[in-house]
Amino acid sequence: MTVDEKKGLDEKATEFEDHHHVEVAEELAPELEALLHTEPLKGLTNAEVEERLAQFGLNEISEKKTNPFLKFLSSPRPMQPWMRSRTRSPLKSRVFRDGQLIEVESNTLVPGDVIAVRLGDIIPADARLLGIGVDGSNAEVNLQVDQSALTGESLPVEKKKGDTIYSSSICKQGQMLAVVTKTGANTFIGRAANLISITNEQGHFQKIINQIGNFLVIITVTMVIILFIYLLLRKRSDLGYLDKDAVFEVLRDVLVLTVAAIPVGLPTVMSVTMAVGAKQLAAKQVIVKRLTAVEEMASVSVLCSDKTGTLTLNKLTFDEPYLKPGFTKEDLLLYSYLASEPGANDPIEMAVRTAAKEGRASAVRLTQATVIDHNASETFKVAKGAPQVIVKLVGGDNEATHAVNMLARRGLRALGVARTVPGSLDEWQLIGMISLLDPPRPDSGETIRRCEEMGVVVKMVTGDQLIIAKEVAHRLGMQRAILDANSLTDPEATDAQLADRCLHADGFAQVIPEHKYRVVELLQSKGLLVGMTGDGVNDAPALKKANVGIAVHDCTDAARSAADIVLLAPGLSTIVDGILTSRAIFQRMRSYALYRITSTVHFLIFFFIITLVFRWQMKAVLLILIAVLNDCATLVIAVDNAQISRRPDKWRIGQLITMSVVLGCFLTILTFSVYFVARDGFNVPPDENISPEDDHHIGKMQTIIYLNVSSAPHFTIFSTRLGGFFWENLPSITFTAAILATQIFAMFISIFGIGDFIIAIGWGWGVSLICLSLAYFVLLDAVKVFMFRIWSFELTVKLWPTRARREKLVQKRERRAIEARVGKNIEKVRKVSRAIYAAQAFEQAAQKAF
Repeated sequence: MTVDEKKGLDEKATEFEDHHHVEVAEELAPELEALLHTEPLKGLTNAEVEERLAQFGLNEISEKKTNPFLKFLSSPRPMQPWMRSRTRSPLKSRVFRDGQLIEVESNTLVPGDVIAVRLGDIIPADARLLGIGVDGSNAEVNLQVDQSALTGESLPVEKKKGDTIYSSSICKQGQMLAVVTKTGANTFIGRAANLISITNEQGHFQKIINQIGNFLVIITVTMVIILFIYLLLRKRSDLGYLDKDAVFEVLRDVLVLTVAAIPVGLPTVMSVTMAVGAKQLAAKQVIVKRLTAVEEMASVSVLCSDKTGTLTLNKLTFDEPYLKPGFTKEDLLLYSYLASEPGANDPIEMAVRTAAKEGRASAVRLTQATVIDHNASETFKVAKGAPQVIVKLVGGDNEATHAVNMLARRGLRALGVARTVPGSLDEWQLIGMISLLDPPRPDSGETIRRCEEMGVVVKMVTGDQLIIAKEVAHRLGMQRAILDANSLTDPEATDAQLADRCLHADGFAQVIPEHKYRVVELLQSKGLLVGMTGDGVNDAPALKKANVGIAVHDCTDAARSAADIVLLAPGLSTIVDGILTSRAIFQRMRSYALYRITSTVHFLIFFFIITLVFRWQMKAVLLILIAVLNDCATLVIAVDNAQISRRPDKWRIGQLITMSVVLGCFLTILTFSVYFVARDGFNVPPDENISPEDDHHIGKMQTIIYLNVSSAPHFTIFSTRLGGFFWENLPSITFTAAILATQIFAMFISIFGIGDFIIAIGWGWGVSLICLSLAYFVLLDAVKVFMFRIWSFELTVKLWPTRARREKLVQKRERRAIEARVGKNIEKVRKVSRAIYAAQAFEQAAQKAF
């Protein structure tokens, strides 16, 4: 090996070791930097500590206080658990104060304190390593720090003098003094907690319910006020005066109409539907913490997934190794196992020992062992360590150098293995290079494929290095258009440009909590509903920000508290079940919403017109009976069959309301037709003030209109269940039975009557009206299908060209053009990436062949 080749290999290995983890740039204000030059073995004085405590506060993250009684009243769901960024029992830290190494409570630490960090310690604050031990001598080894809960990295990170260690990470190896740089809310984890506390947006589903409710309340109140004024004027005209009793009588009538019209059962039916869905999900090991997340999950079109421990196993395993001629995988594993440190609690050593014991084919230091084979009467040495060290040990190897570079380009961590040649304990020969990777879960690739089939784009988010992220993405069947997190903070790019980058990227690497939060925020700015999965403290802010936060198996308490849904089974496979179930629930809720708005529109238009024009009113008891009986029956919609959509569902409020108004108008036409046919065709008088010889007609019109208003809208729910014709997906037996039972009950009480409350109309009218309602819903079903087929946003803008809609249409067209242009560029990058990867694979195969 030449000097240049050795230098190149050393630089490549050093670059890989230095950048395989995320190092968050720490920016300190000059006034804070001035406080950090504390004499290491002396520390701060008590007076300085008191002064800085007053300036910076305690080293803890304050919790947002809320009145539990007000919280209970303001939310229909159970109170959510809060994330605890500090433990209940106070942590202790060793710190130099007034020249003495003492133990203090960690929440009293201040910037400038010199703390001692050793194996097993939880880092109490952000601190800068000083490179010396508690006796003042240079530290023998660098620290190995597990900060996976903060950044999502799969391996402990090596920290040396001058590096920053972060609060809540764990020291896995070594000991060293460090000076505290940031405390409390200013720490790395404190900033993450702050992102969680400031995220308190109204849920997507609550916004939809509010829009529907506001529409119905506004039209109801408007019509009722008009009716109230009209009825008062009519009373005054009839009586010649207006007294208190007359006002109260009118007020009673309009209040009953209001109660019957406003869908008070809407939230109840929706909640029951979601609760039944949550029970179904629980049986599939998907626990719902926030009930409305069941509906919102159906609308999720982008799923941002944490890599380590979610898409991957979070366990280092062997990949395809590089072997020298004459050696096998078994040889490589055997010699690497012999060179392992017995009992070492190191993930790489554990990977070596585990793979060797299972018969399958990193520490940067070199390990050697002398082996005596009594059976073969042979003594030899084995060595394992960093590639550049092993290659140097064997005297150089150009082919091995190239192999290491190839592995590094793919993000695979390499370990060299060598042994002495037979008959010598000084001459070394290379066995090969072990390649290590945190592998994808067996079901991750299939889960991603199924999500994409359902229109849900999966984007990988990881704290690991860019090349590692690309390698894992390729193995998962994803594209390799992975963005570096720095591209999310480009000061020259606008938010719209950054959002477009996020939209077309397949994933993001070297991210920190702020980056994950930013990714979700940018995707949401495109009008997308975003799901986020994660398991660590670093994921908690993004889980809280996402429309649906999903904490995966074995997650931390912080992630579980911030999430809306918790997966009990490992991996993401249960998410597919969650999406399918939530979409079924969405269809049931949308079906009920369309039915309920249609019913309300029909109810209001008919009674508004017939009261104003024909001065006809229905008994209060019949109005209440319609409202109660029909809403009770629709509760069983929670167990109805549902046609699951192949794309993410979306509440199109304009379409929903327009469809409801059209169907409501058709129903109004039917009810007026029944009224006129009964009055003019069968001489059923609308008034009770009729001649004695016609007393058998008294009250019949009330019952006839009651049965029609009860049954015609109610049967429409068979049509509103889906976008196509009603026979394309038949309702469940339970749902059908419940709907028919209520209307059969209404028919019988109309046929036979109930005292003076409901006047009997006989079998002819009763059966005819029910059959008419059933036939009419078939007609309305055809109207619904026609409207769905011609409906588009462009049509909405053309029919109702408001300024906001015109601007939105322009934005949509511009976005489509940008997406097409960016998509072409991304596809070019993907083609180049695939070509490079294929070339690398071919080169590897050729090397093995020759």
